[in-house]
Amino acid sequence: MELTDKIVVITGAAGGIGSACAHRFAAEGPRRLVCADLDGAAAERVASEINAATGSDLAIGGACDVGREASVRALIDSVMSTDGTIDLYFSNAGVATLSDPFTEDEVWDRAWRVNTMAHLWAARHLLPAWLARGDGHLVMTASIAGLLTAMGDAAYSTSKHAAVGLAEWLAITYRDDGVRVSTVCPAGVDTQMLAQFAGDEVDGLDVGGVDVMSPAEAAERILAGIRDDSTLILTHPEVELFLQRKLGDHARWVRGMVRQWRDLRGALGRKTPA
Repeated sequence: MELTDKIVVITGAAGGIGSACAHRFAAEGPRRLVCADLDGAAAERVASEINAATGSDLAIGGACDVGREASVRALIDSVMSTDGTIDLYFSNAGVATLSDPFTEDEVWDRAWRVNTMAHLWAARHLLPAWLARGDGHLVMTASIAGLLTAMGDAAYSTSKHAAVGLAEWLAITYRDDGVRVSTVCPAGVDTQMLAQFAGDEVDGLDVGGVDVMSPAEAAERILAGIRDDSTLILTHPEVELFLQRKLGDHARWVRGMVRQWRDLRGALGRKTPA
């Protein structure tokens, strides 16, 4: 999909990959760019920056709590009532928890709602209009954790695996109806979420065998994947090789991940992820 003259919505747009994608997508000349985030004021600032840079009023920002279906529906309904349609919905917001199996259920529930159910709720309220017109593109941010795993965060890894599964099901089920679904699986990107896990020591960090890249570079690769209608968008192409190794010899892969976790745990100076 080309974004020129399209109606585009991005959640989690206040920072990191979401903000970088909002700025990059704006350069493609969409008709409307909606920046939504739990921090509505920050989303409005991103929209204001885009409008100042483009000399236009194409971007608008506001609050959306993707962990609540009513909020996701309100965002979609608001855009539809104003602009008549949504061409591309980038369900990007996510949350890390640094959890283990002993973490309270409330933390697991939040990860499940934000990292998995938010995508389902978006699809639920977008699909009727998209199926009627035979067109629409849903982009879902999962993670390398959804293909491999997230060492040190059980709820994040589990919910991201579920997001990948949901995206695959949607892509298979609705492709012949004109609806495209892309799953973004970032690896090491210099965001606040990565800093949360790494203890703010992101410079030079190796994340699962890949280098950390800037959000702007990740946005460029995400845009390329959207243009190509890719079902799987990797910020780091080498992740495909890691996935092949996992499927080729699972037991060996697990042993290798155990060694990586042992080294990472020692580097971070902690015995448990929480």
